[in-house]
Amino acid sequence: MTLAILTDIEGTTSSISFVRDVLFPYARRALPGFVLEHGHEPQVRQWLDAVATEAGGLCQDAMIVETLQGWIDQDRKHTALKALQGLVWEAGYRNADFTAPIYPDAAQTLQRWHALGLPLYVYSSGSVPAQKLFFGHSDAGDLTGLFSGWFDTETGGKREADSYARIAGAIGVKAHDILFLSDVVEELDAARAAGMQTVLVDRPEDYPQPRAGDAAHGHTHVASFLEVELPL
Repeated sequence: MTLAILTDIEGTTSSISFVRDVLFPYARRALPGFVLEHGHEPQVRQWLDAVATEAGGLCQDAMIVETLQGWIDQDRKHTALKALQGLVWEAGYRNADFTAPIYPDAAQTLQRWHALGLPLYVYSSGSVPAQKLFFGHSDAGDLTGLFSGWFDTETGGKREADSYARIAGAIGVKAHDILFLSDVVEELDAARAAGMQTVLVDRPEDYPQPRAGDAAHGHTHVASFLEVELPL
């Protein structure tokens, strides 16, 4: 039985290319000016200081920015980077520099599940503020009202079973009553190890070579949200 649904974003509700080709380059370009203008603000300073400490005690913001830009190039999943990217993206969304593309089947199905009374949650490597910005400025409009909660890497790594156990505890639903949707097989492996139901979202737009059979690690395999069947 499914009592709650947990979903990834990138490659699941939206294309991988949006983050790679739009959001990351935007953050990389905008970071120097953003830090120069907002680096003194406490919510920004705490993350800059965290980066400085981890990188060996950097003493200049310009050096911190260079480190952050390097992490963007490496697609590093670092909490401080994700938080700062989220703040930069907030300005971009607010200025209508871009909107977040969401697959129509995902928007339609999430709205239907919400109407059925199923609690919906997000778990993404992007920070919670970035997640809310994405769904708040999507091509389908403001979808934030569909969700009951948000989780990012402050909960733990997405390939660690303990992270999913913590999410189940926070939601207040037994892990085996939660369905997790993701395009990353290793994330699904971790969720299954914690006891969750799993569905591999294998979109041809993002994965031209279908990951069926052994490549799917035994997870239920769909090409769109419209194909997801909820266990009764």
